[in-house]
Amino acid sequence: MSQRHEAARPARPRLTPLPEAQWEARTRELLTIAPRDPGGGVPNIFTTLVRHPDLYEQFLPFGGQLLVGGRLPGELRELLILRTAWNTGARYEWGRHLPLARAEGVTDADIDRVGEGPEAPGWTGLQRHLIRAADELNRDATVSDTTWEGLAEHFGEAELIEIVMLVGQYHMVAFFLKATGVELEPGFDATGFAES
Repeated sequence: MSQRHEAARPARPRLTPLPEAQWEARTRELLTIAPRDPGGGVPNIFTTLVRHPDLYEQFLPFGGQLLVGGRLPGELRELLILRTAWNTGARYEWGRHLPLARAEGVTDADIDRVGEGPEAPGWTGLQRHLIRAADELNRDATVSDTTWEGLAEHFGEAELIEIVMLVGQYHMVAFFLKATGVELEPGFDATGFAES
């Protein structure tokens, strides 16, 4: 069952990416460490968030720790992010993480069933616990004892903390993306993400 939250998306971006012509020295320095798209461009999420440079400066290391420095295997991390994008209705988050998920080994069959939830046929036991954890955190801001115990069979304390923080981080990112209306860049698609 889908946990997805639907709300009217802004008809147009409420905040637009800061054009390069307006980048001051600090902005340029902050954006030098941002991940780049294949063509060398800076993703819209970063050129929009950098409108608050102090927040951007603190956000990037934490997000980077979870995304590339975390303890969770990449495939499982990306499943949690995709389910969080689905639950929050964050099309941008979904579209940007599809290629990352595929690069980490998430199959198209798994991507197709993300929207179906934890009871969809085909999940492994661990995947089912992860999808359920994302749903419970989204719905209840906690994880049930049953789900926690299922995850604890596979992970230690640090990884359990990371699961909760990862889902929380990508909820926050979804809030930012949706509230400001950040648009998905050309060349990225939201395949499998049903529009409301």
